[in-house]
Amino acid sequence: MMFGRPKAGPSSHLKNVVILVVFSLHFVDILTDKSLSALTVVDNPESTVEDEEVHLDGEGDTEDLEVVQPTLLWQTLKPGQAVPIGSHVRLNLQTGQREVRLGEEQLKYLGDKHREVEDNGKAPLFSTQELKNALKKLKEGVEPETTEQEETAKESVRSQFRPIEELKKDMAQLDILVETDSQIMARLVAQFNGSSASLEERLKVLLDLEYLVHQVDNAQNLASMGGLKLVIESLNSTDHRMQENAAFVLGSALSSNPVVQVEAVDSGALQKLLTMLATPHPMAVKKKVLFALAALLRHFPFAQNHFLKLGGLHVLGELFRGTGGEVLRVRVVTMVYDMIMEKELNSQTGLDIIPDTAHQERLHQYSQISLLPLLAEQGWCGLVPELLESPEHDWREKALRALLAMLRPCRGHFQHDRGLTDVLGALRGQYQELVVMETSLGEEGGYFGEILDLLNTLVLRLK
Repeated sequence: MMFGRPKAGPSSHLKNVVILVVFSLHFVDILTDKSLSALTVVDNPESTVEDEEVHLDGEGDTEDLEVVQPTLLWQTLKPGQAVPIGSHVRLNLQTGQREVRLGEEQLKYLGDKHREVEDNGKAPLFSTQELKNALKKLKEGVEPETTEQEETAKESVRSQFRPIEELKKDMAQLDILVETDSQIMARLVAQFNGSSASLEERLKVLLDLEYLVHQVDNAQNLASMGGLKLVIESLNSTDHRMQENAAFVLGSALSSNPVVQVEAVDSGALQKLLTMLATPHPMAVKKKVLFALAALLRHFPFAQNHFLKLGGLHVLGELFRGTGGEVLRVRVVTMVYDMIMEKELNSQTGLDIIPDTAHQERLHQYSQISLLPLLAEQGWCGLVPELLESPEHDWREKALRALLAMLRPCRGHFQHDRGLTDVLGALRGQYQELVVMETSLGEEGGYFGEILDLLNTLVLRLK
């Protein structure tokens, strides 16, 4: 975008001429003052090495110095000659002589017709009579005459720029187009809820919302404007892509956001998510639904209690046992482990901090959760050890942590499970070798060493 160029005033040309008059008067000052010039040391006349300010002192009184009038071209300075202030002086290393031409500041004030190089290679300067006439016209207020060619050139320059009024209108329009996140979400919700919106448009709206709701404030604004209920209702869609995207948006909005968690429970999200996990759906849908369920239950004891009352632990057990659900097993076990550790950590923290009403209420809600007994009753003591048979180190690590967390209700079952004893013994031997290899590579206390510590701790506690 190019901005308009302001018009030159009627007397701008005369002002430029007056500046040149003042500049010309500097020539007289050379008779009383020493001149400062830029000295350029060159290896040849075409290449410049370095610039530095120097004093060109005459070989006698300044009144006896001959003042050289610089031009656009380089000319040789003779001994005893001086130059006007602002001229460009250099030392030619091939000839050993100093050379001078007009400086940059001087060139700025020269008119186009005075900067053209004549056939003889020299640029003419303003004559004394020209300067006097220009000064006289300036005093009389006479506007300088312009030729038809100059007017055409001015019009050509004006045509290259847009008027400032048009630019202001464009800027105002840009201000209108700037939207806040809240305005964008309101527009997306309206587009999603529109009767004319196609399936592809709704899918795109859900993806755009998922990007926005990662911010806590945006997720809360989505809930306050009714968008969260639309997302939850979309879980009932018959299109699997719509279900997957809706669960993705819901999980992102619920993550570490208590306000949205409460709104989701009140809107019936917990029941819908459990129903989707308990009924046949593509694996991609179940992954996103499990993600949303974990986000809803995390650090929310009220929702965890309702989850257990609605048979959520049984739903997860069936999901663990289901054919083709191997990729979901580690997620299910991780969710169970997180719920166990949340209650344990909150109970321990309550002994050290200053009690308040909110914390007391949280402790009360966690006390109503009977997760460990239900795990033993519903066969989880035999389910979790199956994860140790996986070749994935990450899966084994999560299974070992879950087994240690479930040790109190499952100790008897673990001690009498010969298969678990054999697996633990084989894994200890395998990870001892991996730790030796890890140590030889200079990685003491590495990942394999951590898994070996978990194995040793579990074996020791089962004795």
